[in-house]
Amino acid sequence: MTEPTNDEAHGESHDEAHDGSLGSRLNWLRAAVLGANDGIVSTAGLVVGVAGATDDRSALLTAGLAGLLAGSMSMAAGEYVSVSTQRDSEKAALALEKRELKEQPEAELEELTELLQDRGLTREVAMEAAAQLTERDALRAHARVELNIDPDDLTNPWHAAWASFLSFTVGALLPLLAIVLPPADWRLGVTVVSSLAALVLTGWSSARLGAADTRPAMLRNVAGGALAMGVTYAAGALLGAAGV
Repeated sequence: MTEPTNDEAHGESHDEAHDGSLGSRLNWLRAAVLGANDGIVSTAGLVVGVAGATDDRSALLTAGLAGLLAGSMSMAAGEYVSVSTQRDSEKAALALEKRELKEQPEAELEELTELLQDRGLTREVAMEAAAQLTERDALRAHARVELNIDPDDLTNPWHAAWASFLSFTVGALLPLLAIVLPPADWRLGVTVVSSLAALVLTGWSSARLGAADTRPAMLRNVAGGALAMGVTYAAGALLGAAGV
């Protein structure tokens, strides 16, 4: 039997995607995880705070729903505005680069050459690469090398808004259901435990997506969530005791 060559073995062991959209997909996944995390913490803190003042199911449901809707809409609007601003900046940078390529082609070619040199190429190789890239698609070459923008994959504000809205809603549903479905004596405990467990999961997921150590991320998430619920519960209990 013929043994595989080194190139063949390397090709099999190095069979991985090099799609330029991988980083974009990871960013969306991180945004979704963080949105769910925000939904858990903010809604859990809200309903636990109200639970400190009253055990009325209707009041808890109203507060939880209000927090879910306000939070999800706020997240969606914030992401839409933020990403729209980023997209406008990308379009403006591309338009400026297009004008400069038309008005100063030689200067732009030299600029691209120097940028390639900065990445480790020799002067001769950088000049040849810059010439070939410019001949093929000058704007795309400058967009990617100089501006770090993919002109075929500009950020989409609607995608960002929907991703934030849905992820926040999914995260917020857990503490909302946990505070209204169990019997009165179990509500607070079930909400706290389930929310902290969910925060462990989101902390682990965010760390894994970033190839980081999972333990610190999980501990930060749990500590932050526990602190938020503790503070709001104490505030609610004080207000309830004062008859507010």
